[in-house]
Amino acid sequence: MELKDFMDLSKLQQIQDDFSNATGLAAIAVGLNGEYLTEGSNFTDFCMKYTRGSVEGNKRCVKCDNECTGTYFCHAGLMDFSVDIMINGERVGSIIGGQVLPNPPDEEAFRKTAEELGIDPDQYIQALRKVPVSTEARIRASADLLGTIVNQLVNLEYFKSSNAERLDVLQKEIVHSTELIQAINNNTSHLKTIANRQKILSLNASIEAARSGEAGVGFAVVAKSMQDLSSQSATIYNDIEKSVAEITQTTSVLSGLFE
Repeated sequence: MELKDFMDLSKLQQIQDDFSNATGLAAIAVGLNGEYLTEGSNFTDFCMKYTRGSVEGNKRCVKCDNECTGTYFCHAGLMDFSVDIMINGERVGSIIGGQVLPNPPDEEAFRKTAEELGIDPDQYIQALRKVPVSTEARIRASADLLGTIVNQLVNLEYFKSSNAERLDVLQKEIVHSTELIQAINNNTSHLKTIANRQKILSLNASIEAARSGEAGVGFAVVAKSMQDLSSQSATIYNDIEKSVAEITQTTSVLSGLFE
């Protein structure tokens, strides 16, 4: 599963940029195979030239006394973070960043480090001064917030993508149900007309049976049965109409959700 398969990465880019602008922390989204999914936000020259990914940065990391593991870690004196992007318990990527100083820098110590690594100390300190300074607690809170927001966005986009086909089928079935309900309404209307005609015929038959006297007694019984059946049918048709009206209302509400 890859993020780019189901979501617009520009949304992720926007959140990342806003986060970096608000907190001063650098950030970038990375896929499972290590490819960058977004453009880096707020990475300074010191971050790019003298820390992770550069020759100087790798040398500096070897001389660092902190262990570079876990969610939060140190790299060349800067504090970084890595937050997993998860969907249904499966990791699909991560947000990495930070590249801020958790304490005001000791410039003399950094100058000494630059000399040890064969880096121009003045350029090193000049780049260092552009790195944001925060506190460890603030960095952790900011990273946790970014992780929560990004995971909510990604899971929402995944839900929308994975359920889009189901919702389309549901919409088509609702339309089909509406058509069937209309057909039931039409047929019920025809049956009510037939029931009314049966009632008239049974009434006429009762009249004719009465005129026939004793000879029409048997016919009168049949006419009465026809009249009873037509009355029962009319009641059933009325009940059907009420039920259909309720179903129509329900499907109308469901259809409205897709408009």
